[in-house]
Amino acid sequence: MMNTNLPDKWKIVHIDEICSINKDTLSEKNADFQFKYIDLSSVKSGKILCSAPISFKGSPSRARRIIRKNDIIMSTVRPNLQGFAHIDFDAQEYICSTGFAVLTVKPNISSKFIYYCLYSKSVETQINNMLVGSNYPAINSSDVASLRIFLPPLAEQEKIAEILSCWDEGIEKLSALIEKKKIQKKALMQKLLNFQRDYLKRFDEIFEDYSDKRHPDKDLLSATQENGVIPRRLLKGRVMSPEGGLDGYKLVQPGNFVISLRSFQGGFEYSNYEGIISPAYTVLKNKIEINRYFYKYFFKSYNFIEKYLSIAVIGIRDGKQISYPDLQSVKIPCPPLPEQKAIAEILSKADEEIELLNKKLEAFKLEKKALMQKLLTGKIRVKVV
Repeated sequence: MMNTNLPDKWKIVHIDEICSINKDTLSEKNADFQFKYIDLSSVKSGKILCSAPISFKGSPSRARRIIRKNDIIMSTVRPNLQGFAHIDFDAQEYICSTGFAVLTVKPNISSKFIYYCLYSKSVETQINNMLVGSNYPAINSSDVASLRIFLPPLAEQEKIAEILSCWDEGIEKLSALIEKKKIQKKALMQKLLNFQRDYLKRFDEIFEDYSDKRHPDKDLLSATQENGVIPRRLLKGRVMSPEGGLDGYKLVQPGNFVISLRSFQGGFEYSNYEGIISPAYTVLKNKIEINRYFYKYFFKSYNFIEKYLSIAVIGIRDGKQISYPDLQSVKIPCPPLPEQKAIAEILSKADEEIELLNKKLEAFKLEKKALMQKLLTGKIRVKVV
């Protein structure tokens, strides 16, 4: 239920009162037309990523919606995921999927303001109510037309859109800085973790295959690419219970490494936790004194994945997980402990900087979201000159 206690000169309108929906569709007459196709997967966080141009003849049957500059495209398939975008460029060479509703604003309406309205709590609630009980999470054009938003006078619409656009620009710049820092860290890793033969040792001189199966009462662990080895209870989404009980599950201790099922992509994951993990995984324990964080970085480096790991996979059938015997004779770097520690500290500082920037980015996004809700409902008024 929308709050009807509106600011002066504001009103509640349905989308079809202020927008035309799916105004134009590509016809069979356009058989030779070349275009860039925007499908549902092309829209991420309001940004559009397109593939190379395709022809009408070779295009999917869904590639039919004509879009123009200042239109808004709104995903009607899984709309709760907010696959929305504002067309702020000349779109003559673009066509979008019929999985989108194309909103073309009428005169004296700010398209950017309407775009931001789609992210409002009110619209989100309306969409979720439409999806309740549906086996297929989608809405249709009639549903889009019936969505209601708060509409201020045009000058106020434009000012609100301008403010929120400034926040978006700040978020984009910070996101770009984070990506730049990640690239710099990757280059730093490649430089710091590239060693000469003097520092090489056989893998089995440094690590052993650790298989302790006597602790079925420990926490269940999982190996993830994003966060290393973590308790299953921290995983997002539904987690299936192990079939056949926990017999054979292996003990993992803090500081151990686990060779995951993605071993060919460098799936050597570090554990800060104690627990047990599926016997399908190989658990590695260091045999000599090492700086574990040095090897945490090394196992994720381009040098290890492309150089040392490629030696291990020679002769192994595609799809087979790398195991300890495959690695035993492979020689990997083992520099002096002080050097391991120094390298780990440098890379840790790079990670800390990226983490701080990520926290700042999340804080910006939350602040923008809170401000947006207040601006789009008139709880905070803007001054219009």
